[in-house]
Amino acid sequence: MRRDFVVCTDVKELVEKFAEAASEAIGVAQLKLATLAIDAVKWLVSKWRRGRVAVLVDDAFQAIGLEKAAMYVKALLSLVEYPPEGYERVVAIVATSEGFSGWEIGRHLWANIMPMWNMSKRGFEELYEKIPAPKPDFEEAWRLTGGNPRMLSQLYEAEWDVERVVEGLIKAKGLRDMVKKWRDCLEKVVEDPDNLFQEDFPKELKDELIARNLIVYDMYPREAKFWIDEPPPERDAELGIGRDVAWQSPLCREAVKGAME
Repeated sequence: MRRDFVVCTDVKELVEKFAEAASEAIGVAQLKLATLAIDAVKWLVSKWRRGRVAVLVDDAFQAIGLEKAAMYVKALLSLVEYPPEGYERVVAIVATSEGFSGWEIGRHLWANIMPMWNMSKRGFEELYEKIPAPKPDFEEAWRLTGGNPRMLSQLYEAEWDVERVVEGLIKAKGLRDMVKKWRDCLEKVVEDPDNLFQEDFPKELKDELIARNLIVYDMYPREAKFWIDEPPPERDAELGIGRDVAWQSPLCREAVKGAME
């Protein structure tokens, strides 16, 4: 990274800062690297004063922790409102798959929050076509994943062994312990995810499902103006999509089923 970055940018000072942060103790380094991304924008534009700069930070909220998510977005907002001298505008786009982080940020009104569903069927088919054969037919791949590209890649890596992927999800999400505690409620959520939206359902279960990234809760209206790209259907029982709650992917629902069995 150091070699390529120096050759491409000739900004050795910035490389030194990133390398120094990365060499520190884990945890401290993650936070410092995430905040350095903001500093990097200011530094680059003050040095170059030309062209455009893009800084991409992946999984920032996982690295810095939910409690710092709002502060991080506020720092990005400061860049937007007060761009470095010589720059006309700054655009900040922050994406997260963590359900709780959206609520943490949204309560401060520092960002315009828009949901993005899995890939549209047309876009997903383009991705599917690039995967080499042998493979199941497209409709089967769509039925299993609901357009989730990560689930598609897991199926491909598992040589389309659905049971292997499901068992991996059960282990990774710790679903057997959750089923022991919430079996009766989970049976209803597997039957229809909107059951989770009922008042008599335990909040603790809802929070667990969100924290384990198994569901999307309190879905936006399906009008295109509320969504980035194509919104999901109003309801689709086969894909596990309800009006207010949806499984992240049909395979997430299958994993909960598998844990119950």
